[in-house]
Amino acid sequence: MLLASHTGEPLEAGLDEAGRGCLAGPVFAAAVILPPDFAPRYLNDSKQMTAKRREQVRVEICQEAIAWAVAEASPQEIASINIAQASYLAMHRAADQLCPTPTHLLVDGNRFRPHAALPHTCIIGGDGLYRNIAAASVLAKTFRDERMRTLALEYPHYGWEQNAGYPTPQHRAAIRDFGPTEHHRLGFRLL
Repeated sequence: MLLASHTGEPLEAGLDEAGRGCLAGPVFAAAVILPPDFAPRYLNDSKQMTAKRREQVRVEICQEAIAWAVAEASPQEIASINIAQASYLAMHRAADQLCPTPTHLLVDGNRFRPHAALPHTCIIGGDGLYRNIAAASVLAKTFRDERMRTLALEYPHYGWEQNAGYPTPQHRAAIRDFGPTEHHRLGFRLL
């Protein structure tokens, strides 16, 4: 059973990212403030859910959350400032879009670049412990996967509709055969 809150503050926001280990596409982040009684049956760390369940829970989150936001950092930003800093940038962008403003950020992971105006707590494995982080995990993953499916229509060789830009053998073979696109992270080892 996931916990409702870490601090007990009603406007605590959960933050998580998706796509950090990909070879292509932006890194996405989501920030979510949930009502204390929000507990969908299948809410969990997005990596533990099926795609169908993620989509079902995404609808519930978007309808029932007090506030939610999704943001991204581009492959060019990733190349410029590195993937960790780009992940923090996307998280800051998501948190900054929330209305009402959160009183605390609960961040999945062990590191975070402090926000100028908001206190935070890092929780390793937080997406499997807290509902607000799990909800952020679901939104970041589903919105990013949706973007990669859209990009796959323009770049069909890379299999992004299935691999979401992760380093699968098919994806690496397509990079070898067709070269990288402007959506590839050129600072990463592509082959």
